[in-house]
Amino acid sequence: MFKEYFKALSDPVRRNILMYLKSGKMNAGEIAEKFNITAPTVSYHLSILKNADLISETKYKNFIYYEINLSVIEELMLWFQNLKGDEKDD
Repeated sequence: MFKEYFKALSDPVRRNILMYLKSGKMNAGEIAEKFNITAPTVSYHLSILKNADLISETKYKNFIYYEINLSVIEELMLWFQNLKGDEKDD
């Protein structure tokens, strides 16, 4: 279940894309402007994030806008919190 998440998060470009999307929806062109990489490379990274369900897309006119899928991010955060375990007072 988490394999796709970790694969998607393993690349710094994809982590940076998520950071940019934190401020709101962006299209691929707007995302590409933030990096020194080609449009096909941005599309590749967006595809991996989308396949991991970390982002969603919305089509509007001639553009596709991407945004963070907060429910998946919250699920990951909860999993990490549970992994940490209960803290006990010493």
